[in-house]
Amino acid sequence: MKEIKASFPQLGNYCTPLELLFTVGFGVDYIVPPPITKKTLALGSRYSPDYVCAPFKYNLGNFIETIEAGANTLVQTGGVCRLRYYGELHEQILRDLGYKVKFVNMAKVQDANPISFYNGLKEINPQMSLKKIAGILPVVLKMIEYIDKAEDFIRKNVGFESKAGAFDKVHTDFLNDLRTVRDKKGLNITYRNYMKRFKEIEVKKPSNPLKVGIVGEYYTIMEPFSNHYIEKELAQMGIVVDRWLNVTNTLLHYPKKQIKEHIENYAKYPMGATSMATIDRALEFAKKGYDGIIHVKSFGCTPEIDAIPILQNISNDYKIPILYFSFDTQTSETGFNTRLEAFYDMIIMRKETKK
Repeated sequence: MKEIKASFPQLGNYCTPLELLFTVGFGVDYIVPPPITKKTLALGSRYSPDYVCAPFKYNLGNFIETIEAGANTLVQTGGVCRLRYYGELHEQILRDLGYKVKFVNMAKVQDANPISFYNGLKEINPQMSLKKIAGILPVVLKMIEYIDKAEDFIRKNVGFESKAGAFDKVHTDFLNDLRTVRDKKGLNITYRNYMKRFKEIEVKKPSNPLKVGIVGEYYTIMEPFSNHYIEKELAQMGIVVDRWLNVTNTLLHYPKKQIKEHIENYAKYPMGATSMATIDRALEFAKKGYDGIIHVKSFGCTPEIDAIPILQNISNDYKIPILYFSFDTQTSETGFNTRLEAFYDMIIMRKETKK
């Protein structure tokens, strides 16, 4: 039987728990997808329809890169795009390009019963053990939560570190050490040790720093290359960055009922994908008196476009400025930096005026 070498598109730092799931749970080799770069975007753009969203192009480019790295089995969930066409189109494009790989489209079974879902997973490795998956899955899910908690702490403090690069160094060590974890005990020890190290990093945070909340579309908000590393840019301006949307909050512990009740005065009907979470978080940031909100999405993302008028209502009601970014493959870095700097100048002047 041909050795199975599977891969899943890059998204933030979640390839670390995914590697554990694939190798220990599914019993296959895992090809860690390379970081998203200009090459990834160029490959995806070359073979994608012109007007398809940027995340589709990033995923396609990443698939091609992982195939070139040795992957022969590709897994796609369809993302949370309400159209759910990613899998079918990616597979067809790769077939047309002559790539002979196995393509597992989990979007077909996302809403199915557990047996159908399990049968879908078996496409990755027909010989996989349900016992092994059940044993390692709690570790994988908890690892995702710990990564999200650690990165949330970093976002809120990295802009004030006394020694440049201190948080990045410990964060890199943290992710590397997570790759050796195989059980809950080891995971808990690793997390506690590194959170201690994060908290020991010297920071010089003012008593009332600028606070900016980030909301928006799933992929673009979580994959830093696709949003021009907006969180890092804000941190370098000395801003506390708050971004609620991650895998833990949206897939593992999504508070659907609470969100519906929280935003009922602004939106009563779901608009798909992450739009309701976008409205919910924007409203929460406004209520907490944040200095500004930044909305990021890929060009043409309909649910997030639908959310924009509602965000404007929140902006008017709570007198909080919102900056809107729509990213595509041609987004200018210069234009991005200029708008971000202007936004920073505006919120810092507003803060000084309120004193």
